[in-house]
Amino acid sequence: MSLSWSRTTRVIAGAATALAVLTACGGGGDDTADKPDGPVTLTFWGWAKGTKDVVDAFNASHTDIKVTFEEIPSGNAGGYAKISNAVKAGNAPDLVSIEYPSLPEFVSSGALQDIGDAFTEADRAKFLPQAVDLTTLGGRSWAVPFDAAPQAFYYRKDLFEKHGIEVPTTWDDFRKAAEQVRKADAKARIATFFPDDPTTFEAMAWQAGAQWFKAEDDTWKVDTTDPATTKVTAYWQGLLDDGLVHKNASFSPEWTGSLKNGTTLGYLGASWGAGVLKGTLPEQSGKWAVAPMPSWDGRPASGMLGGSTFAVPKNSAKKAAAVEFAEWMTTTEEGVKARIASGTSSAFPAATALRPTAKKAFDAGYYGGQDIYALFEAAGASISPRWSWGPTTGTTNTAIKDRFGAVAPGGPTLAEAVKAGHDATVAELTKRGLKVEG
Repeated sequence: MSLSWSRTTRVIAGAATALAVLTACGGGGDDTADKPDGPVTLTFWGWAKGTKDVVDAFNASHTDIKVTFEEIPSGNAGGYAKISNAVKAGNAPDLVSIEYPSLPEFVSSGALQDIGDAFTEADRAKFLPQAVDLTTLGGRSWAVPFDAAPQAFYYRKDLFEKHGIEVPTTWDDFRKAAEQVRKADAKARIATFFPDDPTTFEAMAWQAGAQWFKAEDDTWKVDTTDPATTKVTAYWQGLLDDGLVHKNASFSPEWTGSLKNGTTLGYLGASWGAGVLKGTLPEQSGKWAVAPMPSWDGRPASGMLGGSTFAVPKNSAKKAAAVEFAEWMTTTEEGVKARIASGTSSAFPAATALRPTAKKAFDAGYYGGQDIYALFEAAGASISPRWSWGPTTGTTNTAIKDRFGAVAPGGPTLAEAVKAGHDATVAELTKRGLKVEG
């Protein structure tokens, strides 16, 4: 991933007013890191696959820190609301999972502590500079990066071969392949549009070169109707209108059932999706393969779908211990092995030295021995550096999600949903007293 993510930091830091929000509202915690003195018990909330295995491994090998883990819904499925409510109530845990897109909003709302005194320059040097940039806002460090999440296309290799369908390398090819799938089996579709998950759509826009948020001087510029987004919106509207893809909630019983019965032949996901499929459909071992995401011109291109960090809520008085545990999960062979060897996680570590460990720990037999980590490396290197996240991701995504579900032929459109996200974003930024253009 040899690209400059420093743009994200520069964009936020470049807007003076936004910077004030990010630095003045964020919880500062203690001036110096609190060093563990005797056994410390931490509470940790998260949802990523393999997390319980990591916690168990840590507890088995450490006596000075003990971790109590609570699995919560994924962020967009209610996890972020639970974290926010706990922070407001003063009973938040000591460590939480937060994806890169949502980190600026948690920082701007004052929910997190600056961990710079516990997460030192030497610690940060173990990670991709790009990932560190994504967790550095307003010149302060707010989270320990865990993984990067380049896009990937998972497909039923056996069914593609059975129907004589070539793996698409462009989006034009993808539509042709979608038509072939439906022709071969009237009930089958090549993939699924997730109305409940705007981040998948945003990754598509990112891949196409969109730039929804941009800060110049003291003004946030918001544009969800740029040519790249318009192209992606029209493309997916066409697939939906023509009945070439399913429309089901992500990871829902309907989606899972369609994978099990072979009426969904592909999954447009991210690097972590390899573990999801393996854990969800163990009986289909050897039937799946992984390919680069189709692109508009056939050249490598990827957005980033999710990607996790570990952050310390402002209420915690155990910052140093929480950061120590987070670093163990993200920078040690033991931590990465424990997660990947569970068989449910295919995390692509932000700590570059740990990628060989992850590759070795992941049993690629499910994908016929394919070197999926080499594919993730190439996909990561192709992620566009233009995209940056604004401080109102929750507002943006809620507005889009509320309307995606109603999209139907002859009815509400994807373009209208994206425009609603734009309008809600502008309104929220204005409400916060920020200058906005868009």
